Amino acid sequence: MALHLLGKDPESPEGKSPTVYYDDVTDNYLVQGWKVLDADRLSELDLPEHETVVEIPKRMVQFFPEVNGGGGTGV
Repeated sequence: MALHLLGKDPESPEGKSPTVYYDDVTDNYLVQGWKVLDADRLSELDLPEHETVVEIPKRMVQFFPEVNGGGGTGV
């Protein structure tokens, strides 16, 4: 597995979450964020049993290459 750290939430109190990674083997993103536990919000999603949902703040979008015009901005 070849994960590349693209960026961490600059406002995270301990610098541990949320975080965006890129996997260059699968060509997918991995997003570490806050667990969505609110039943009302989850009921609005068509979420298969094998999937989960995490939440990240809007400011984290900057770390996706498609948004920032290239590679991740880093940490």
